[in-house]
Amino acid sequence: MAENADLLVEIGTEELPPGSLKSLSEAFASELCERLTARGLSHGEVAVFATPRRIAAIISKVPASQPNREFKRRGPSLDAAFDKDGMPTKAALGFARSCGVTVDKLNKIETSDGSWLIFRSTEVGEATPSLIPKMVEDALNNLPIRKRMRWANFDFEFIRPVHWLVLLFGNETVDGEIFGVSAGRMTRGHRFHSPEAIPIEDPASYPKTLYSTGHVVAEFKARADIVTRQVVESAASVQGKALVSRELIEETTALVEWPSAIVGSFDKEFLDLPDAVLIATMKGHQRYFPIVDKQGNLLPHFIAISNIESINPETVRKGNERVLRPRLKDAAYFYRRDSRHTLDQRQEELKAVVFQEKLGSMYDKAERISRLASHVTIAMGENPDSVKLARRAGQLCKCDLLTEMVGEFPELQGVMGGEYAAKSGEPAQVSKAIAEVYKPRFAGDAIPASPVGRAVAIADKLDTLTGIFAIGQGPSGDKDPYALRRTALGVLRIVIEGELSLDLKRLIQEALKGYGGKFDDESVANQVHDFMTERLRAYFTEQGVPIEVFLAVQARNPTRPLDFAKRVQAVTEFRKLPEAESLASANKRINNILKQAEDAIPMKIDNDLFSEDAEWNLAAKLVGLSPRVKEMLKQGDYTGAMKSLAGLRESVDAFFDNVKVMDEDDRIRYNRLALLHSISELFLETADISRL
Repeated sequence: MAENADLLVEIGTEELPPGSLKSLSEAFASELCERLTARGLSHGEVAVFATPRRIAAIISKVPASQPNREFKRRGPSLDAAFDKDGMPTKAALGFARSCGVTVDKLNKIETSDGSWLIFRSTEVGEATPSLIPKMVEDALNNLPIRKRMRWANFDFEFIRPVHWLVLLFGNETVDGEIFGVSAGRMTRGHRFHSPEAIPIEDPASYPKTLYSTGHVVAEFKARADIVTRQVVESAASVQGKALVSRELIEETTALVEWPSAIVGSFDKEFLDLPDAVLIATMKGHQRYFPIVDKQGNLLPHFIAISNIESINPETVRKGNERVLRPRLKDAAYFYRRDSRHTLDQRQEELKAVVFQEKLGSMYDKAERISRLASHVTIAMGENPDSVKLARRAGQLCKCDLLTEMVGEFPELQGVMGGEYAAKSGEPAQVSKAIAEVYKPRFAGDAIPASPVGRAVAIADKLDTLTGIFAIGQGPSGDKDPYALRRTALGVLRIVIEGELSLDLKRLIQEALKGYGGKFDDESVANQVHDFMTERLRAYFTEQGVPIEVFLAVQARNPTRPLDFAKRVQAVTEFRKLPEAESLASANKRINNILKQAEDAIPMKIDNDLFSEDAEWNLAAKLVGLSPRVKEMLKQGDYTGAMKSLAGLRESVDAFFDNVKVMDEDDRIRYNRLALLHSISELFLETADISRL
């Protein structure tokens, strides 16, 4: 066998869960690589494969055996090992015996602390093929599988029953058995196009053999690219554009081994349903791609991804249309039934729906949201009419939870509330706010567009955050059953990206008032605020903001997220200036000097006490800059203020080079400290740049 060889591992199973297929295959490859490294086996590039019936990996350039390992074991000193006649003592004989050799096989070593007997040995590395089965089994057992299953009469467990196993090292088969299946070189092709066993000659030929002989596109990304291309081309064939999302592409890719797009149609009468209903029916139930025209209006067509290249595609098309029609009829039925009642007619029914056992019903929550939303709207500076609209939207925003449509499609909560509010005759702003209450739903989702929608969304999220923290069920470690991390990030995104100058601490306190003094407001408010500050840290980290910039701003404890963001931007821009490093260092020095001052530092600077040119120049520069900087700070222009303060660098450097701050004369010393204190305070209005 060659010195290095490629390793192929393929686990053939029954159909794997599509939602976890991609992550499962990637985790499997990662686990294999970790185990190779742990055994001293290096490797080259890794290729990952995943289809509905297999996960596999090819790891290149794996050594044929582990490297030999040299061992050294020190024994007794030479003085203790041999007597005056040079004969071995009991200590030497015992040490040799424990090493499994005679004394004459031991070596001697000279060190700085004396001369010693030493035993050297070499452990020959094991052949890689003998290690592979155990590594593969350990990797499979360590995969992040939420629910494992057993099959036949076996004791072992896996995500799905295993039917075949391919283990190749170079062009040689690796002997072994995993999950009751013996390893070999025989894989399986497409269930319908090529169901017979297919031999794999070597790892490099694996994907090509599956493609050409087995009708299987083994690589997940390659298959996803094919799906995407076919969807785009199919939509164009009916003069439309497909609604493509990464999630739907990945899910359909995980369901097929040989993708084949089919364009289907449905009755135009269903276009009378809200677009969200049609899209949810096609995507959620059937994993079809909806198609829209150039104006964004839904067309009566869809794209299905079949797992078979049929000789009669018309039959496949009709089959998909036949499956979709009853789904659409059910959706139309739900919509008609729901439309018989206005949203406000459902309010009382919310009393029977529990939000959280210790926090009351959904009716209680809606009342709290209504109250808090009106407060948020006022804090946003909106007019009295908007306050009334926010209060109304808050009262109705949970009523769609009682509709049949949301019962069938939970992902449409809020969206259907907006639809039914409009049908109920509610003002357009109320309908829009209800539709936006759950935004942003996920990373990258848009925040609510309307002011009333933003107020209600903030109120809903803050009510959940404060309530769950108040009953002591906040996130712990990886556990976050109420998705509070996402909820907190949603509030922060709305406030920052919506450019709302809202005081987060006050909003949290106001949210807690909705619980009628039931909880220790101050303690819970601090917990929630600290938690949201940590999420703010994650928000900026994802945007590439260095942690030291965040900490510099956090040191000033701004309670308005938008203000916090402006300060972060200012410090980020400041760091790009050539003066930044020197001024950050100077500020750190100033802080240390001020901390060491034993007495109170006077607030007023006495010019008559200046005796050095450097302190005169710094004071003059400070007097010239201060009015302009303070006006910028008043306007919230932190970036402009920091750039202006950068002009102090030369004067500050000269001051520290030529002036003794801690002068023996108390009046001179205090005056110089007052000057430094004034400089420090101006910088601290934005951030503590000494932390940079």
